[in-house]
Amino acid sequence: MKQSRMYIPTLKQTPSDAEAVSHQLMLRAGYIRQVAAGAYSYLPLSWSVILKIENIIRKEMAKIECVEMNMPAFLPADLWKESGRYETYGDTLFTFKDRHDREFMLGPTHEETFTTVMKENLNSYKKLPVLLYQMQAKYRDEDRPRYGLLRCREFIMKDAYSFSANQEQLDVAFNDMEQAYRNIFDACGLDYRIILGDAGPMGGTDSKEFNAVAAIGEDTIAYSDTSEYSANLEMASSKLDPLPVEEHKAIETVDTPDVHTIDGLAQLLNIDASKIMKAVAYIADEKPVLVMIRGDYQVNDVKLKNLVKADFLDEATPEQVVSLFHSVPGFIGPKGMSDDVRVVYDSSLEGLSNFALGPNVENKHYINANFEDISENMPEFNDVRIVKEGEKSPDGKGVLKFNRGIEIGHIFKLGTKFSKDFGATFLDENGKAKPIIMGSYGIGISRLLSAIIEQHNDENGIIWPVRLAPFQVHVVPINYKDDTQRKLSDEVVSLLQDEGYDVLIDDRGERPGVKFADSDLMGMPIRITVGKKAADSIVELKIRSTGETIEVNKDELVNSVKILLKNQ
Repeated sequence: MKQSRMYIPTLKQTPSDAEAVSHQLMLRAGYIRQVAAGAYSYLPLSWSVILKIENIIRKEMAKIECVEMNMPAFLPADLWKESGRYETYGDTLFTFKDRHDREFMLGPTHEETFTTVMKENLNSYKKLPVLLYQMQAKYRDEDRPRYGLLRCREFIMKDAYSFSANQEQLDVAFNDMEQAYRNIFDACGLDYRIILGDAGPMGGTDSKEFNAVAAIGEDTIAYSDTSEYSANLEMASSKLDPLPVEEHKAIETVDTPDVHTIDGLAQLLNIDASKIMKAVAYIADEKPVLVMIRGDYQVNDVKLKNLVKADFLDEATPEQVVSLFHSVPGFIGPKGMSDDVRVVYDSSLEGLSNFALGPNVENKHYINANFEDISENMPEFNDVRIVKEGEKSPDGKGVLKFNRGIEIGHIFKLGTKFSKDFGATFLDENGKAKPIIMGSYGIGISRLLSAIIEQHNDENGIIWPVRLAPFQVHVVPINYKDDTQRKLSDEVVSLLQDEGYDVLIDDRGERPGVKFADSDLMGMPIRITVGKKAADSIVELKIRSTGETIEVNKDELVNSVKILLKNQ
């Protein structure tokens, strides 16, 4: 392919509004252009990479007998209202009405649609299991689209769905998909972690995320420094050392005028924040929930939401603290709390003694309190806190370290949530109707470009893994108008294409420095420079990833390229 016939609008300067390295490089190297906030055009180079990623996915899906199909992105809103996700997704949905005033939306994912379509025929255990997938554009009205392809309103996704008759079939599909995802991300040359994730509005139970390690990543990964434990910070747990045993003191009430923060209370009472039982009031699906947690920890909203099985969770306003908790903002506590309020105690409090806490009286606090002072029975403890770096891993092996990551894939065991919502049942061996057991599996294809570039770049540009590069070889003649250089360049291109390589030749009338800079920026694995030794049929090969160069004769070229590409 001649570069003059391609559309590759490279830029010399980095756009000022591009924060992520991958966003900067894709703009500068002519891979993408923004059409609207969170919506990008994929120019020829990026589309070539996407097609290669899709081909890798297709091969791995075929291995596990997962069959490709396609659903519309244009969906009736009633489907999502029936499942309840119309409300939980809220403003992130793109919704509209047709000329007949019927409500529609653009699909952010397709659990409802697949369930509705598949239930018509999957009515017997003999027809199960079934695995299906598609690759298409999805739509989410992100409040703050940013970082180029990492957070978009329109993005390309591979989503798959399994339909099973029993738990064993679901486990096989889930495990097969996990291995397929490993193979896909390995083929993409990614450094990634498989972590425990939150199912969120997807529903279901078991959930694993695939996160590519990257400083720009929006997710925090907590992992053990000596074991395989790894989890999204939203789901991570830790093993706390037992608290020291103390002789219980007599509870007292002390004045704490105008003290509304943990730091302020700790300073006034001359105690550590870990000796304070902090209260945080929430509204979960319109019901009051009071979380008690050690003063040196923060509540993990995702853990709490999962614990109380809520669709909506918000911190209570000061007005709600008064009206629903019958307390005083800043001085709230569990003692005497109404039975209408669910009180949750975090496991950080287990073994705590002689602590301070709110008495539900303005400008007052208890000190030297113990559990027998605030409850008839020892409460049940649940993990609803955000873990800290350096704490012990929950498996007891090593300590937790934090890293940033980009979510590139997610697999869920949905169970029967959607099949029950839509009446998707089958007859088992005994002729009894049962709900189909489902799984859902996604890969963010377009954001994979960003994740790969975040890990594969240098100060000169992108460095593509061989299997994903738009072209494996970039032929750069110093002067394509020179008859000798042109002839040798065309021969090189023909030789390599005959061997099945994708080859780009820079036939532009640009200066050598511009050509070399653009070549490095675009990131093809091998650059072949045809220059002053063309008359002797000698060219220079440069390995993009290392910068190493070697000179070879035309007769040795194909074998040299094979060796160099194989070793990358």
